[in-house]
Amino acid sequence: MNPHTTPLKFLSPAWFAMVMGLCGLALAWHRAAPVMGEMAGAGALVVGALAAMVAVALAGFSLLRWQRYPAQPAEDLRHPVRHPMVAAMPVSLILLATVATALTGPSLLARALWVVGCTWQFGVTVWVLARWLKPGEGLAWPSATPLLIIPVVGNVLAPLAGVNLGFANWSAAQFGIGLLLWPVALVLLAVRIGLQGMWPERLLASTFITIAPPSVIGVAALQLGAPTLLAWMAWGVALLFLAWSLTVFRRVISQPFSIAFWALSFPLASFSALTLRLSTDVGGAFQALAMVALAFSSLVIVALALATGKGLREGTLLAPEPVAMINSSSSGTGASTS
Repeated sequence: MNPHTTPLKFLSPAWFAMVMGLCGLALAWHRAAPVMGEMAGAGALVVGALAAMVAVALAGFSLLRWQRYPAQPAEDLRHPVRHPMVAAMPVSLILLATVATALTGPSLLARALWVVGCTWQFGVTVWVLARWLKPGEGLAWPSATPLLIIPVVGNVLAPLAGVNLGFANWSAAQFGIGLLLWPVALVLLAVRIGLQGMWPERLLASTFITIAPPSVIGVAALQLGAPTLLAWMAWGVALLFLAWSLTVFRRVISQPFSIAFWALSFPLASFSALTLRLSTDVGGAFQALAMVALAFSSLVIVALALATGKGLREGTLLAPEPVAMINSSSSGTGASTS
């Protein structure tokens, strides 16, 4: 059978990056309400509803994929580079709970999504770290890419909704896990660049993931009652990673579109959300900068959505990806990056 006739086989967890990006954009528009009024609130509701629909569709198709192709999810988990993307699923649940809480207030559904998402996220973090200790698997430098940030730092999302949902203590605890592991992930990326060079071009969009941790940390820290000065420090770090990531933006968009491009969405949206949150305190030119950030992230996500629709119609997305081989300097063995 031609593999192109079984598109469901290639629906990897990476597709949940769409949910992450849409939820991030909904939260950013929600943050714009003090400036833009009801229009921003309506935009947040529309984008949030779209995120929920995409999440339900992906969950249904993922379950169907597991039933029809049980070997494929196991292959996703074994993949030396792609395995951290499994964290996109619990992160999506946490973000959906956050959007629901922000837009409609605490609810039983939001609490259920948050509890399941945070528990799942904690388990994924332990699982990824445990892989590093397994003989024969370990952490080969070629597999150290920004994708590692998703499972180890997704924990900092917990306070965004957890505080208002009545889980302040666990939110702070899981936030601390993310704070501990964020610099670990950065060190691994720095060493990888020094030893192996940058990650493959096909993963270049994942560079933007480095923007997300400081952006979320800034908003979450405020939610936990931290001084505003700490949020400004986090914004400065996020701005640095934004500027760094933009240096490869042209190289990213010059490639054929793939689902990996959605790595741009949540980081840009989360930076916009933090900028908008801080702009309510200072106003003026910084508020204008916040609106520019929101407009840019919105345009990028709209472009990603249009490109995704086109790719699905043309059959270029749910299909086998080209395989690029990366060699581990320590073992001399290759691993697929696709």
